[in-house]
Amino acid sequence: MSDWSAGYVADIDYTYGYYPELSPLRARLPLLNQGLHCPRIDTACELGFGQGFAICTHGAATNIKWYGNDFNPAQAGFAQEMASAIDGNINVFDDSFEEFAQRSDLPEFDFIAMHGVWSWISDENRKIIVDFIDDKLKVGGILYVSYNTLPGWSAFAQMRHLMTQHTKIMGSKGEGIVSRIDNAIAFSEQLEKVEPLYGKIFPHVKERIAEMKEKDKQYLAHEYFNKDWHPMHFSNMVDLLGPAKLQYACSAHYPDHIDALNLTQEQQQLLKTIPNVTFRESVRDFMTNQSFRRDYWVKGLRRLSPPEQLHELSKLRFILSYPRKDIKLKVKGMLGEAELSKEIYIPILDCFADHKIKSIEQVEDSVSSSKINSPQLIQAIMILASMGYIRAVQEEKEVASCRKKTARFNRYLLDKSMVRADLNFLASPVIGSCIAVNRCNQLFIQALDNNMKTAEQLAQYVWKILSSQGVAIMKENKALESEAESMSELQSVARDFLENFYPILKSLQAV
Repeated sequence: MSDWSAGYVADIDYTYGYYPELSPLRARLPLLNQGLHCPRIDTACELGFGQGFAICTHGAATNIKWYGNDFNPAQAGFAQEMASAIDGNINVFDDSFEEFAQRSDLPEFDFIAMHGVWSWISDENRKIIVDFIDDKLKVGGILYVSYNTLPGWSAFAQMRHLMTQHTKIMGSKGEGIVSRIDNAIAFSEQLEKVEPLYGKIFPHVKERIAEMKEKDKQYLAHEYFNKDWHPMHFSNMVDLLGPAKLQYACSAHYPDHIDALNLTQEQQQLLKTIPNVTFRESVRDFMTNQSFRRDYWVKGLRRLSPPEQLHELSKLRFILSYPRKDIKLKVKGMLGEAELSKEIYIPILDCFADHKIKSIEQVEDSVSSSKINSPQLIQAIMILASMGYIRAVQEEKEVASCRKKTARFNRYLLDKSMVRADLNFLASPVIGSCIAVNRCNQLFIQALDNNMKTAEQLAQYVWKILSSQGVAIMKENKALESEAESMSELQSVARDFLENFYPILKSLQAV
């Protein structure tokens, strides 16, 4: 019998998370910030889509025609269920990479994305993917790829190998992957107690094992315990993607674009002395001990003139997607936490405070009296977007044409919230992606849809559902014991939802 999983963990479901870099709309700001042309994206492909939440969200919230594959039939089946609820422009298949690459019904793509795939597949599959990109990515098209990288994984790679050996040799398949992972972690702690020299040379390994104990087992299974697990240097990626005529464009991780958050002045100066992009990125990875890269690559980079760059940047539009009162003027980078300048950020945030769409040009006009220059404004937009405070916005005609199918998708998600707690998002045609909405808030929306209006009514509605399912109300990570305490907490949460979060959902046209 053939092993259809090819050594990839298939006996535990992948997580239901959402990774914003998979959204094509997100690529505009960093590419333009680097002075690079960003193409119009009409067709897109996600390779290895997991549960399919991102591809279905983007198919629901944009007019981009999406294609994607995932070899796991259970995951592909769930994605197909979501796609059928949308009745939109989404085509998902349970093909292997080889089968998908051989399909005759695929168009050429403006955007190809893969998150959590590249480092966990075989060399053979990586070759198939590169050939697929070479064949199917349009000239000027964008590839988004994330992968585990070196040197950040160098120390823990040896411990990861030992732990996977434990699951294979010391574990029993009858135990299930979760038990085998627990036992492997427990053994690694036993090993640490006898003070191996390895642990003394690499003391941070102990911290990572402690972090693993707190992680979701679904995540651990797919992150650490596949047959294939290949962190690689950036220069290896250049060599592998070169045959597909791909050139490195920039990081898809917004904070990476702010050198002051990640590099000392001396480090920045050293990097400026390195003209070669490949070597410069490799050195930067050593400076930050990078363990995970999220990168954009382009088939044929086109550089913009400075006037073209400023013109294109000025047209980008954003919306505040976070309660203004809860925004903290602090940001974290590789160098630690930094305070954001009140003189720069307060005028910008005040401009966005009405939760209406603003172009960068409009923001610049609004803050002109504050003497914020263009580079400062673009950097501030990048930082605020990196923290999820503001989100890039589609053109009005795109928003209007996506409303109905976005509403269908959100109705599907809201109906699911009655019985499950792992689809914690709603799609927005305004931002062409989604916003995090936990189950409690999803149920509040259900109550509003049923003509309930007050915080007390919303709380009663949610309590009736959750208590019947044996779900406890949590406060400060502690389960509340009495109905009175639970109702009091739910009412407080409902009031905050009605006053602060629901208006944002309405501005995003997610409700």
